[in-house]
Amino acid sequence: MTLNLTPDELLSTTRAVRKRLDLTRSVPRKLIEECVDLATQAPTGRNRQRWHFLVVTDQARRLRIADVFRRALTAGGGRPLTERDLRRMYAHPGSMDRIAEGLQYLYDNIHRVPVFVIPAVEGRTDRASVLDQSMTWGSILPAVWSFMLAARARGLGTVWTTAQAPYERELAEILGVPHDEVMLAAFIPLAYTIGTDFKPARRIPREQILHWEHW
Repeated sequence: MTLNLTPDELLSTTRAVRKRLDLTRSVPRKLIEECVDLATQAPTGRNRQRWHFLVVTDQARRLRIADVFRRALTAGGGRPLTERDLRRMYAHPGSMDRIAEGLQYLYDNIHRVPVFVIPAVEGRTDRASVLDQSMTWGSILPAVWSFMLAARARGLGTVWTTAQAPYERELAEILGVPHDEVMLAAFIPLAYTIGTDFKPARRIPREQILHWEHW
């Protein structure tokens, strides 16, 4: 059964769910398989279909991965924030406080999340050209977003995290992934949501990001 959402509602209310993940309910395998089937209808460069979805429900393995997640959150990394980044992040008062609270909640409870989904793609982009990077990431990101939309339509919540990145090789070893050949693209906690009444997020005005004809 799916929620009664219009396409616009689905696209505008598929949120990053952290505090409203239901940690008490298991997720049926059939629902996850349905989401993967829909995900693999996404576009893929040259029709190579190099995507993979690793689904982890085993408690012992989830505990090991939860440890990686927590260490990754405190590892930092990424490029420094610019003034423009900060202006956009804090454009709406309170939004970053809520995100911080959600991250802390997820940090504290990640071991209780019933399902971890780790999308992966064949081929690495560590030292790849912009062309190769765009073709590789362009072949997995649309599929993952389709997975997240399909999950939302089924009353499931997701949140895209990059917690796999700082310790990707270690996580690949836990999952039996050939690290030199396959790249882990994201780390996505998955669970039923507590309630289904999600709203569109507040964003910066369209005028700041829409360009006609030139920059």
